[in-house]
Amino acid sequence: MSNDEFPTDQPAVVTCGLPYANGDLHVGHLRTYVDGDALSRALRRIGQQTAFVSGSDMHGTPVAVNAAEAGVEPREFALDFHETYAETFPQFNIEFDNYGHTDDETNVELTQSFVRSWVENDHVHEKEIEVAWDTEEDQPLPDRYVEGTCPYCGEQARGDECDEGCQRHLEPGEIEDPVSTLTGNPAEYRTREHKFLRLSDFQEYLQDFLDRLEGTDNAQNQPREWIEGELQDLCITRDMDWGVDYPEDVDGGEDLVLYVWVDAPIEYVASTKQYSERVGDDEYNWEQVWKVDGEERHDTEWDDDWSEDNGEIIHVIGRDIIQHHAVFWPAMLRGAGYNEPRAILATGFVGIDGKALSTSRNRAVWADEYLEAGFHPDLFRYYIATGAQIDTDVDFSWDRFQERVNGELVGNVGNFIYRSLLFAERNYDGTPDAPVSDDVRERIEAAIDDFEAAVREYDVRALAEIAIELSNYGNEYIQRNEPWNLVDDDPEEAEQVIRDCVQLTKAVAVLIQPVLPGKAERLWGQLGEQGSVADVTLDSALEAPPAEFGEPAELFEQVEDDHIEALNEELQERVEAAGDDESEDDDGEDAGDEADDGDTDAADLQPLVEDRISFEDFEGVDMRVGEIRSAEPVEGADKLLKLAVDIGHEVRQVVAGLRQLHDAEDLPGTRVILLANMEKAELFGIESNGMVLAAGDEADLLTTHEDAPLGTRIK
Repeated sequence: MSNDEFPTDQPAVVTCGLPYANGDLHVGHLRTYVDGDALSRALRRIGQQTAFVSGSDMHGTPVAVNAAEAGVEPREFALDFHETYAETFPQFNIEFDNYGHTDDETNVELTQSFVRSWVENDHVHEKEIEVAWDTEEDQPLPDRYVEGTCPYCGEQARGDECDEGCQRHLEPGEIEDPVSTLTGNPAEYRTREHKFLRLSDFQEYLQDFLDRLEGTDNAQNQPREWIEGELQDLCITRDMDWGVDYPEDVDGGEDLVLYVWVDAPIEYVASTKQYSERVGDDEYNWEQVWKVDGEERHDTEWDDDWSEDNGEIIHVIGRDIIQHHAVFWPAMLRGAGYNEPRAILATGFVGIDGKALSTSRNRAVWADEYLEAGFHPDLFRYYIATGAQIDTDVDFSWDRFQERVNGELVGNVGNFIYRSLLFAERNYDGTPDAPVSDDVRERIEAAIDDFEAAVREYDVRALAEIAIELSNYGNEYIQRNEPWNLVDDDPEEAEQVIRDCVQLTKAVAVLIQPVLPGKAERLWGQLGEQGSVADVTLDSALEAPPAEFGEPAELFEQVEDDHIEALNEELQERVEAAGDDESEDDDGEDAGDEADDGDTDAADLQPLVEDRISFEDFEGVDMRVGEIRSAEPVEGADKLLKLAVDIGHEVRQVVAGLRQLHDAEDLPGTRVILLANMEKAELFGIESNGMVLAAGDEADLLTTHEDAPLGTRIK
């Protein structure tokens, strides 16, 4: 990596964790890929040469088990899901430059090359270990053929990971009270010789690596506990048939395959290489990204500044696989003489209706289900990318989806764009012949600066919000100046206002494209622009729009109540039909994305946010005791109420989604807690200045036990 500010002179690659080719995709999986796609597009927008790659994880025990149950070969089984994924991602406007899989020739050859380098550099050793054995079937039990108790936290665990508890990686022989998943009988441990990557060789390097790693806080800080003290070596082989064979030309590896977490991340390199081979090195050179100064280095050739002139590697993953990417993977790269990641972004989980996503209970919104509902893919992309910061959990709810689409996209962005372009087309046949005002130009320039800062901070949420805020500014601007009243009385001023609004519309198209690529492309066409909005630079936001364009159409459509009600009913029926079975199933969690989060008793609660805030951060949150003075429905919005909330210092106007949960006439006189320093927003053309706090799906309004004076600050 270069350590320079983006855009750099070196090429970048953005990768997403590999989906495990073992099950259907749901909204939890899609979060990683939407964020990765948006970040890739944004990097290109600021001038950074970028490839976006991933692939399907074809190997491992679950594929072998489920293929046997289906009566097909593992490769055939996994390829079927791989092909489904390759078809599904583009339907969500997730456009990889290359999407491969771990069983293709490129990855197999690269994986075996990595292993040879480790052996040559004396990073691999062999030792006898305890391997779980099914005495009835008389065979070893690799990874997920065995379940038992985690030796670290005591929770139920599978053979290679404590997925229910501490989420530690588990080595063969570590799990306690092993049980064979083949027969359900207790397993016994027997000694077998296996190969290990000596992670202790990289302990000092890993400590320095984490100090310079960029990305989310959880990816930077969580691995530190794993590399303190004695760093355990990684067993890189398994007793099974399905996987990448241990290299035949390396002694002692007969009849072993490589652990799935060896070949899976190497697919990042293989997929980048395949892209480079397809487009040519002149357009994109994979070795500039992955190899140090374009070539592999041996241990004796490393120096302190070895990485400063090399490409930018950015991984977007689920937070359940941080250890694999921030500890194992950089050691694997270092041991083979390859470049290290610049940044790791670990996304939060996705819940459903305030509860943990559960595939065994069918409490999930599936990718196919969303597409069959007929919604545009960009609506989902917007919801999932802006629902929370990238490392924080997001809850998917059809009701909340409707509220945000109708309020933020239809009511704000769509409303501003449509009335601006319609007025411009009907009165001026397009863009009025007037210069952009200084105030509007400065506002767009500030938005461009914010966009560049968001990319450099890997803030996907902000990438969309910047355009939304610019649209909100446009709504306030056109409403304040009322050009429809100026056409006759002050035509020059009317031209100025609409010229500004058309320019703001073009800027919105440029800035929102990474998160809403399909809608941005459609808007680009409505403006009469040539080419694709995907190919323009940020400066295009300030270039004059075409002098003429046709009558616009609505960019977003209202999500109707009956549609959402039907989807909610369908989801509820599925959950009820699945019953209360607490058993776990493997739903295709990877080598790389969101985990199921388990089906424990706590699953009915939204998961706690993992990252802590400081006391100083909390002091910056201004919550006040308030009282609702009036409440009235918002016209055209089935769920919104306009409230007048007295907080002592003043009476605030607040728009809240309480209409279907509380009777408006019962709310006046109700004590509430108001988040007073919440950013202002506009919903259905009404300014909302604060947020009333409530708990759960039933919007249980937070209040005080005693009669604290209005305006009292919550501490």
